Amino acid sequence: MSQVPQLTLNNGITLPQLGFGVFQVPPEDTQRIVEEALEAGYRHIDTAAAYRNEAGVGAAIAASGLPREDLFITTKLRNGEQGNAPEAFQSSRKALGLDYVDLYLIHWPVPSQGLYTDAWKALEKVYGSNEVRAIGVSNFLEDHLDVLLAGAGVVPAVNQIELHPTFQQAGVAEKCRSLGIAVEAYSPLGQGADLNAGAVTALARERDATPAQIILAWHLAAGTIVIPKSSSPARMRENLAAASISLGAADVQSIDALESGNRVGGDPATAEHSQL
Repeated sequence: MSQVPQLTLNNGITLPQLGFGVFQVPPEDTQRIVEEALEAGYRHIDTAAAYRNEAGVGAAIAASGLPREDLFITTKLRNGEQGNAPEAFQSSRKALGLDYVDLYLIHWPVPSQGLYTDAWKALEKVYGSNEVRAIGVSNFLEDHLDVLLAGAGVVPAVNQIELHPTFQQAGVAEKCRSLGIAVEAYSPLGQGADLNAGAVTALARERDATPAQIILAWHLAAGTIVIPKSSSPARMRENLAAASISLGAADVQSIDALESGNRVGGDPATAEHSQL
């Protein structure tokens, strides 16, 4: 098993920098797939209320027999529940079957609702309990962070954003890091679109690695938390092995140069879906 690096958040807690995401994993398959991920060696699992598979994640954790303190579990607040975040958090915690959640995120800002600052204040109160170890945001752009921080008592520990070689969101990532907010990448492979980039395939041949391993190693080299997903146990293990690949400065720069503004997900400036 590759040794996954640990990253320390701004409140002092640590998490495995390479985790496992369950976005679009069907609820009926989630327990099996997460059990396989845990067996492969993942100890950081990322889910969300909107994925409707929290219960499957919880069942896999219970079935694994792993000590709770060895696991790092993230879930997220649905957009349509920003007005009742404490209740939504409790629903997620109970669906997971956990006494506490390691990280709870506001899933999207949905600026048209005008509720994300109120939701953050509610999360701060939840953070004051012993039921969540860290709170953060997802899909927050620079202006959303400015508005949030203007009235915040707690700086988010994490901002989970779409980030991959052809869509790096350098401005958002730089702002987060300057504020002590860890950057977490979802769609880290560009939903597969970045795997055939010349710089990636060249490094994969040179390192006798898969293109996915090269991209994940690039994320790790930048200090980014990364949560690839796969339904294949073999691919799960391959992705986890990216932790053993070390890229040099020139290698990193060759992948940095792939930036092309290729967003594959929604735009946080305008996204309005309720997720209910």
